[in-house]
Amino acid sequence: MQTKFLKNEEYPPSEDTFFIVKNIEDEKGDNALDIGSGSGYLTKLLSENFSLVVGTDINYAVLKDQTYKTENIVCCSGSDALKIKFDFIVCNLPYLATDEILDIATDGGAEGFEIPKKIFDSVINNIAENGKFVFVTSSLSNYQKLIDYAQKLGLKTRIMAKKKLFFEELILVEATN
Repeated sequence: MQTKFLKNEEYPPSEDTFFIVKNIEDEKGDNALDIGSGSGYLTKLLSENFSLVVGTDINYAVLKDQTYKTENIVCCSGSDALKIKFDFIVCNLPYLATDEILDIATDGGAEGFEIPKKIFDSVINNIAENGKFVFVTSSLSNYQKLIDYAQKLGLKTRIMAKKKLFFEELILVEATN
């Protein structure tokens, strides 16, 4: 599998990021994790309502040059490098269904499931008891397969919100431990 990383460009906040924000801006707690933090927009938002916030991204260049600077950023896949349990985890998944992974920021692989599955596998080790994991997906991917997989991992799921766009529908899912 060949993966393309954006060099010194980040994946800027877009429609899916702002959709997440609208639905999580009132979340509060002790600690939060933003997986795939990209520009740092969600990480910065979470830092207003949580005591400890960590942002992760697989692309070091993106973390180094974040537009919305925060402390506690870690270069790793998902949350694999972390040994902390988080009350709240958010991820703007790379959910696009693609035959190959060319852009790790957006491409989710087969059915939009391949990369999100890896992220879910890491999240399950970092979600606190009674913790919440919120992720966005799309009608262009097999979002039901993602929901089913979260349930297989022992999480209770519900669709929090949907947003119709011209070419797809964004789906925001809450999975609780």
